[in-house]
Amino acid sequence: MSTKLFVEAISKYLLGVILIGLLIFLPANTLNYWNGWLFMGLLFIPMFIAGIVMMLKSPDLLRKRLNIKEKENEQKLVIKLSGLMFLLSFIIAGLNFRFKWFIMPNWIIIISSIIFIISYIIYAEVLKENAFLSRTIEVDNNQKVIDTGIYKIVRHPMYTATIFLFLSMPLILGSLISFIIMLAYPFIIIKRLNNEEQVLLKDLKGYKEYQEKVKYKLIPFIW
Repeated sequence: MSTKLFVEAISKYLLGVILIGLLIFLPANTLNYWNGWLFMGLLFIPMFIAGIVMMLKSPDLLRKRLNIKEKENEQKLVIKLSGLMFLLSFIIAGLNFRFKWFIMPNWIIIISSIIFIISYIIYAEVLKENAFLSRTIEVDNNQKVIDTGIYKIVRHPMYTATIFLFLSMPLILGSLISFIIMLAYPFIIIKRLNNEEQVLLKDLKGYKEYQEKVKYKLIPFIW
C-alpha cells in the first residue's frame, strides 16, 4: 500500500465530507436536518468501504478515480457545469428544509434511498468489472475493451448508475426544486458520453466492433 495514495485518498474523502456537509447544513441553518444525515450516510459510508477495498485490491484503479484533471477541453466545460449543478442543488435543498418550501412525503424519501443504494451497487459492480475506469477521458497504453458483465447490456453502465444516483440525491434530501435542477445531469452526461465515444473510437482498438455488438449506450432498448 502506497502511503502517498493513502494520504491523498483520505484527504479527498474528508474534504468531500466537510464540503458537502457545509453545503447542506449551513443553508439549513441547523444540524437537525435528518434528510441531510441520511444522505451523508448513504453517500459516504459505502464510499469509505469502496475506497478501502480499492486501496487493498486495486490501488491503480483508486489512483485513476482520484485523478480529476481532464485533458479534453470539452470535458472541462462539462465538469464546470456539473459542479455548478451540484452546488445549487445542495444549497437549495438546505434552504428548502430551513424555509419549508416544499415538504416531501416520507415514502418518496424511502423509495429514493432504495434507488440510491441499488445504483451504488451497480456502480460498484462496474468498478469491479472495469479496472481501466478513470474519472477522466483517456485511453491507457495497455487498455482493452471490456465486454463482460453489465458491459454486455450497455456500453456506459457507470453513467447509467450515476444518473439514478444523482437524480435520487435531491429526493433523499427532500427537495423538489433541487430535483428539477438535477434534471440537467442526464443532458450533461450525454454530452460527456458522446465526446468519450469519439476518443474511444479513435484510440481504443476493438471499440468500433464493440459498438456494433452492444447497441445501447445508457438504457437498454431505449438509447
